[in-house]
Amino acid sequence: MRAEPRVVIIGAGFGGLYAARALRDAPVHVTVLDRTNHHVFQPLLYQVATATLAPSDIAVPIRWLLRKQKNTEVLMAEVESVDPRARVVSCRDGTRVDYDFLILAAGARHSYFGHAEWESFAPGLKSLEDAIELRRRWLLAFERAERTTNESDRVAELTFVIVGGGPTGVELAGMLPTIARFGLPKDFRHIDTSKARIVLIEAGPRLLPAMPEPLSARAARDLEELGVELRIGERVTNVGDGFVQLDGERIDARTIFWAAGNAVGGLAAAFDAPRDRSGRVRVLDDLSVPGYPEAFIVGDQAVLRSRGADVPAVAPAAMQSGRTAARNIVHTVRGEGRERFRYRNKGDLATIGRYKAVGVVAGRQLSGWLAWWTWLFVHIMYLAGFRNRLSVLLEWGYSFFTYDRGARLITVPPPPVAPASSRTIKPTW
Repeated sequence: MRAEPRVVIIGAGFGGLYAARALRDAPVHVTVLDRTNHHVFQPLLYQVATATLAPSDIAVPIRWLLRKQKNTEVLMAEVESVDPRARVVSCRDGTRVDYDFLILAAGARHSYFGHAEWESFAPGLKSLEDAIELRRRWLLAFERAERTTNESDRVAELTFVIVGGGPTGVELAGMLPTIARFGLPKDFRHIDTSKARIVLIEAGPRLLPAMPEPLSARAARDLEELGVELRIGERVTNVGDGFVQLDGERIDARTIFWAAGNAVGGLAAAFDAPRDRSGRVRVLDDLSVPGYPEAFIVGDQAVLRSRGADVPAVAPAAMQSGRTAARNIVHTVRGEGRERFRYRNKGDLATIGRYKAVGVVAGRQLSGWLAWWTWLFVHIMYLAGFRNRLSVLLEWGYSFFTYDRGARLITVPPPPVAPASSRTIKPTW
């Protein structure tokens, strides 16, 4: 008796998770490989980075999510390479997994446009580890500012630069001034946290380029009302330890966040197939790799097209492409024809602050409190697991009414810091 076809899914983000779920009752054996043991709700990573939510609020064990699927196993392993001809996936620990069908859903990292050395000075926000590191840097900046007696150092410590005016950059920029102005002032004795300078840099002509022009303008207006300094149409030429260099200006800032561009990892390069400048594979209409009908690439690692247009690299696109790839595997196993990927745009939303958000839902442009409440509802509904929804609701309610942040923990030991001054700092209370 012939064994069931083996399906290997690399990555348990939105694309990989929804592909695995779509294969729940299929006549196949599924192996999910991920370097971590948890699925992360990426749209809320910035809330972990700004200490609004705890990491556990937006992460769920992969095994728990797939525990009821009898045809699915989960392996925590970091994939090192893929051999498309031998149909073998190799992991760093020596594990080798054969496959009949492959779904590559490994996600993407931020692109530094040929300057990989900038990453250590300006980390991005793609994983839970990234969010914890950003939170550490954000909170440490206030701690260092509290200790220093040098005014120029204090100004640099209280200057925060965000590079990239997409949804991640806009949402970060909207959150930081609210926390600095209302959530922190009573906690420090030697600095005025409300004077924190937030700078958002976007090289393009406007913020949120995927949204209509009126919503981009509304987002810019809302951010300026919050005190964010917008530098639109200005290009970053250098990033170093404590500074960002623009075309004609240097900004001294000890904390820099990167939210610009995407670049895929090396796994996609294993396939001899056309790719775009960022390394994404130009998959066929059925999401398979040209020349490799048994291999599918979904989510951020693929150039997705639907109805003649490119599909944005957003969570709903990853979910839908994962499900389509899974269905096409089932079609193939059953000897049926494959279906084309058809993206259904359910809307785009970006939150900026309290009662401030913009978005397009069902073709209708939303802004202000209506967009904010819509954003709140959508994100709660997509969170996996009842416990996560409840804990996030409680944390949001607590933060909304008190302006306080319950996850302000510096969990990674900071490097040794030289004494701020030889003189004793006298209490001011």
